[in-house]
This record gives sequence, structure tokens and C-alpha cells, in this order.
Amino acid sequence: MNGSGESRKEATDKTKEVLNAKTKTRIGFWNVRTMFETGKLAQVISEMNRYNLHILGVSESRWTGTGRLRTNTGETVLHSGRDDNIHTEGVAIVLKKGLEKSLMEWKPVNSRLIRIRLRGRHNNLSILQCYAPTNDHEEEDKDLFYEQLQAKLNEIPRHDVITLMGDLNAKVGDDNNGAERTMGKFGCGSINNNGERLVEFCASNDLVIGGTLFNHPAIHRLTWYSPNGRDKNQIDHIAINGIWRGSLLDV
Repeated sequence: MNGSGESRKEATDKTKEVLNAKTKTRIGFWNVRTMFETGKLAQVISEMNRYNLHILGVSESRWTGTGRLRTNTGETVLHSGRDDNIHTEGVAIVLKKGLEKSLMEWKPVNSRLIRIRLRGRHNNLSILQCYAPTNDHEEEDKDLFYEQLQAKLNEIPRHDVITLMGDLNAKVGDDNNGAERTMGKFGCGSINNNGERLVEFCASNDLVIGGTLFNHPAIHRLTWYSPNGRDKNQIDHIAINGIWRGSLLDV
């Protein structure tokens, strides 16, 4: 049971289709660096509404434990964090007011993974929100992350639209030679170890890295800036199963 007294797997007859092919669904993802500060959740919600997002994935929330809450303005927040009361890592998914009616299931995995499933008109939508270990983490930590990610991906029904997104701490570069089914030519810079892992994972699961498909100016592909503003990279990504590649209108 979660904080609202409902089971994490919603009763089928209580959910209704909100997502459908005739309307655009706007999905965002953001490393907020922390929501463990007074007023930070309200700031995140404000930005979500400013961009008119239906769904927002959050990395590095730094909230502990797991739970479900509703904001004063009606958004639903599903979160998963550490269970040792240490305020690091943490992931969450925020649903626009009304979209909770389509929530079929949600599963807080750990402080780096959370999965939800939403009812659609023809196909349901499964989302995996991630916060991967940084590139300089121990190899064992990165191995474990991708093992857990694979296990959660394997739980998703095969006909669902699958979206994997979040701060993957992965530079995939702009060279898609030999990986044309997995990525486009519009990444940034050179691939790193985490990028190699992400590309390999997506290739083995027939996922396409969406941000590499659209020819935007380089400055609009960047997703991360260092606190001093000097370093910048494209390390946050969204991937979708290949059969639904054409449903991505922009990233």
C-alpha cells in the first residue's frame, strides 16, 4: 500500500484511457539536483506547467523512501528513493492533474529506477525513469544498474509503448555507424563508457535514442551544465521502442 491508501497496482475498472493517438503527449525529464528543500517541489511543478508537460520524470530528487502524493494544484507525484534515510539519488514521476485516472500500475524499484504504466486507447504506455551512476562510478555499480534496468524492462508487456528516460550520465556521441537502428547522427561530442553501455542496452532491446534523431542546433541538444557553467554535455536521454519511432515528433 502507498501513502494514499491505494495499492500500487490500480484496479483495472478504476482506470480510464487519457492518452490517445489523436492528441500529443508532452513528456519531460529533469535532473533537479534536489527536491529536498523547502519550496523546491513547487518550483518543479511550476516549470512542468510552464512547459505544458503531461508527464515529468525527475532524477536526483534526494527524497528517501517511496510514496505517492498529490500536490495542492492536483498533480500526482510518484517517488522512489533510498531506504537508509540518506538524501542522495532518488527518482520520481509527476503526472499532470487528471492523468492519474489512467495510472494502471507503478513500481518504485530503488533510488535509481521507478516504473509506471498508463492506459492508452490502443496501446498502454510504460515509462522507466532512471538516474544512472556517473561515468566514473565503479564498474560493478554500472553493471548492477543495467541488470536491474533489464529486469524491469522485461516485466513490461510486449505490446506497450515503452519509454526509457532520465539522467543516464551517458554521452552517446554523433557517430551512429553500425548503430543506425538505435540512434541518429545528432548526438553531441564523443561517446563515453556510459554511452557505450546505453547504446548497447538500447540495441539489444530494440530501443531508439530519441534525442539523436533531430537536427537541432548543438546548444539545444545539451542537457547538462556544470555549476560553473563552463562544462556542458548531452547526458540525459529518452528512448522509445523502435516500432514506435515515428511517434516521436521532437526531442
